[in-house]
Amino acid sequence: MDWELCKLRNSVNNISNLTLYMSENNDYIYGIHPVEEALNNPDVGVEKIYVRQGLRSGAYGKISELASVNRVPIVTIPGNKLYELVGKVNDQGIVAQLSGVAYAELEEWIETTDFSDNPFIVVLSEIEDTHNFGAILRSAAAAGAAAVLVPKHRQAPVNATVYKTSAGTAGKIPIIRVTNINQSIDLLKEHGFWFAALDGNSDKTIWDEKYDAPMGIVVGSEGSGIRLKTAELCDFKLSIPMQNDVESLNASVSAALVMFEIRRKRLGL
Repeated sequence: MDWELCKLRNSVNNISNLTLYMSENNDYIYGIHPVEEALNNPDVGVEKIYVRQGLRSGAYGKISELASVNRVPIVTIPGNKLYELVGKVNDQGIVAQLSGVAYAELEEWIETTDFSDNPFIVVLSEIEDTHNFGAILRSAAAAGAAAVLVPKHRQAPVNATVYKTSAGTAGKIPIIRVTNINQSIDLLKEHGFWFAALDGNSDKTIWDEKYDAPMGIVVGSEGSGIRLKTAELCDFKLSIPMQNDVESLNASVSAALVMFEIRRKRLGL
């Protein structure tokens, strides 16, 4: 099995309304709950954990247990050394050094997916805003999407902002990274997928579709939208009905609305 590793730079989760700040260093997360989440997530590699000298063991007891199970070393260092790793932030005395997260391969995902369940995926056409990317991952996980497909180029990486905005859901569903979005759409069509492009100018709305087949929802970039050739490959276009002369919504909101419309229809609501 071939995996492409994406460096987890600044990976931070926003768990249980805990407010965290991004580190300026590229390979660390900090805070008790984010470190626990990283240790619990098999798709996130933790190489080492640093604990501030004098921190009560009871404050990070769960982390100690998880680190022992995962064979991750814990090193005690002075507080100023933690600041050297992540800056002067609210680290709660806990910093974890990360290794990487694996992207899924499209061909392998196809082989292991049951298409009779009519899975739906989200295809991102060059979403470069990390907040939008993270929010889309969170909505995709919540709505039951089978995967999120992204291009290798002109696409936001899985970094701290993405992890923070996704609230720990990045990695809970496959993130498939491909060299060519259009070729990937063609391949998925061969397996029975239909593709819909989100387009504000379409007369057909997200309320009009039945979503009763394997479905790919294509979401365009914040500035230029969906690339022309990609839009031409889609079987139809869908718009989001809006009032008060609002012309458009940002990518993450648009994606969330159509994903939960799919879920609503499939639940028969």
